[in-house]
Amino acid sequence: MLLRLLRTYSRAYRPWIIAVLIFQLTATIATLYLPSLNARIIDQGVARGDTDFIWRTGAVMLGVAFVQVIAAVIAVYCGSRAAMGLGRDVRRSVYRHVGSFSAREVGKFGAPTLITRNTNDVQQIQMLTLMGLNFMVMAPIMCVGGIVMALREDPGLSWLVWVSIPVMGVLLGAIVAKLMPWFRIMQDRIDGINGVLREQITGIRVIRAFVKERHETERFARANRQLADISVQIGSLFVLMFPIINMIMHIATAAVLWFGGHRVDQGLIEVGSLTAFLQYLLQILMAVMMGTFMMMMVPRAVVCAERITEVLDTAPTMQAPTHPVDPSDRHGRLEFRDVTFQYPGAEVPVLDRISFSAVPGQTLAIIGATGSGKSSLINLIPRLFDPAAGKVTLDGVALTEYPPQELASSVGLVPQKPFLFSGTIASNLRFGRQDATDEELWDALTVAQADQFVREKPQGLASPISQGGTNVSGGQRQRLCIARAIVTDPRVYVFDDSFSALDVTTDMKLREALRAVTRNSTVITVAQRVSTITGADQILVLEHGRITARGTHQELLDSSETYREIVESQLSAEQSLGGSR
Repeated sequence: MLLRLLRTYSRAYRPWIIAVLIFQLTATIATLYLPSLNARIIDQGVARGDTDFIWRTGAVMLGVAFVQVIAAVIAVYCGSRAAMGLGRDVRRSVYRHVGSFSAREVGKFGAPTLITRNTNDVQQIQMLTLMGLNFMVMAPIMCVGGIVMALREDPGLSWLVWVSIPVMGVLLGAIVAKLMPWFRIMQDRIDGINGVLREQITGIRVIRAFVKERHETERFARANRQLADISVQIGSLFVLMFPIINMIMHIATAAVLWFGGHRVDQGLIEVGSLTAFLQYLLQILMAVMMGTFMMMMVPRAVVCAERITEVLDTAPTMQAPTHPVDPSDRHGRLEFRDVTFQYPGAEVPVLDRISFSAVPGQTLAIIGATGSGKSSLINLIPRLFDPAAGKVTLDGVALTEYPPQELASSVGLVPQKPFLFSGTIASNLRFGRQDATDEELWDALTVAQADQFVREKPQGLASPISQGGTNVSGGQRQRLCIARAIVTDPRVYVFDDSFSALDVTTDMKLREALRAVTRNSTVITVAQRVSTITGADQILVLEHGRITARGTHQELLDSSETYREIVESQLSAEQSLGGSR
């Protein structure tokens, strides 16, 4: 998978990679030529006292060294451009593909691991590419070229080369093989610590409200300790690397000097050639060492490539239609036909054979106990999920046949947990319709009862909003999300308990203002307070994923025991609160 990933995303950078090969080859040849020139200076210049030869050859060495430096710098620059570009492209592909996921796929992977895969995992691939272009291209050239040049200097010492290279390769290879499963564990534990940290930051208010700082500190410490433990295990193998490399190099150096000294004494080799052979042997071992270091990065990169490929190979369950249908009748009639929905891995469906219709100009309310399936039903309308069976239609056309952009502009969703994006109030309101004018934004804010607090801000519509809308209150966040839906001007408004953070007065004013805006649209609302839905044209009572009753408020009071219990429980709670006050 690593090779497939690199092959796919390196195509756009072939010119840069070819440039790396050319300049690395030039730099390596220059590096290999220097010991030979040094040997000539010793044997033909120093030994004979030929100063002119020393100056001439020294000048050549200086020129070769200059070429080697320039070529190496250009090769590193080209390699960096290719590696950084490849990392950017992989990261962009993962981001775009995850953006096409439905809630089903996001739930399958989990947000923490998707974040890790698009950051840390991609960074490992990027770093491997960078180091590979800078070292893996040079290492084999240096190794092969060094062997050839060393044999030219003295074939009699060649056995030292054939012994040193396998010894270093086997010892370092054994360490690399041991590291691969540990790197997989390390990436999983990075996912874990990201998940804990993300959850704690998101839920910091709940943690403080229940005084659970100590408990959450222990959770983070446990996840941190697990990551530290595997990192220490990996580090304990890494610390063996340099002693092994140094030991082999020192033994090789001593062997060359010992056996080469005897050959010099016997007149079989000159001192300069022995010096060059020693330099070539060290260069060969350095090339093997660099190759081994790269092999140490490969196991972790392989694990990361598998994790990235797993995301890229996951096909979204909700695909855009091949032949989208453009409905001729655009009114907003919504219909559920025997809809069943079940979450992956669940034993029973959360919605079972749901059927109803909602027409423009009317309000349909949904009420039920916690866990009855209200939010799951609501999420089917903007097609955040697809039903397991049955069909959801809008103006007679199945939602699966709508172009995504058309469906997004047709359904205005205000979720149970309102979310604002970092930016400004205006950018958040224009999220559904980029060409909305400032006048339209103010009109939507007025309907949502949000214009007053926005006007009080010094920058008005340009006032900054932090990520998640944490710099505004819960009620203000809800009203801004409602205004965002109004700006879209959809055919169907979907309010998933979107008025829970509003006081009774603001709630009443907002609903009154909404009537004028939504008079030609279909309105679907989920509510916890019965008082907010008594005026609905139709109320569905949801229980254990099934519609157990439907009708107006008065009809349900007469016919539905479940609805009466909900009404009576809320009335009792209000009376109790009134008595306590």
